[in-house]
Amino acid sequence: MLASGKGKIERPYRWLQDRIVRACALENLTALKEVRGVYVTKSDRYNNHQVHSTTGEIPSLRFENARKSGTSLFRPFSLPTPYSSHKDVFACAKPAPSMAMASSHSSTIKSMCPMFRTVKMWSSTDPDLARQALEVRIWFEQKMVHSLTLPLADSRVHF
Repeated sequence: MLASGKGKIERPYRWLQDRIVRACALENLTALKEVRGVYVTKSDRYNNHQVHSTTGEIPSLRFENARKSGTSLFRPFSLPTPYSSHKDVFACAKPAPSMAMASSHSSTIKSMCPMFRTVKMWSSTDPDLARQALEVRIWFEQKMVHSLTLPLADSRVHF
């Protein structure tokens, strides 16, 4: 396990993992559907009923009190400039040399950037499953210069 600030992230998962594994072994559960029920029960107990040994508070109540008092570190999401879509933030970015065009198996993206300059290609991490499509967005000098929607089956882009 990776270490974080005083184990605050790993501790709940270690607690849940220990209890879930033990409960499944005791009840001889092997099917995923059965195990999900144990997970729901144990996570509800941890989050909503059990007093935490370190904080002395129930985690869900502690979180709600922090939210009400303004001491929670959670903030409303806002897009940083110059981005205009969550697809530019929650994406896999790849710097690429700007050429006259880049192509995928069946589509061509004509670059509107000067030759031999670096562009950033953003591939959305949230594909449109209903349309079976993936949007690729090309950014140059803090501006989106092109967007292309590709079929998921054809989502590998080559330069």
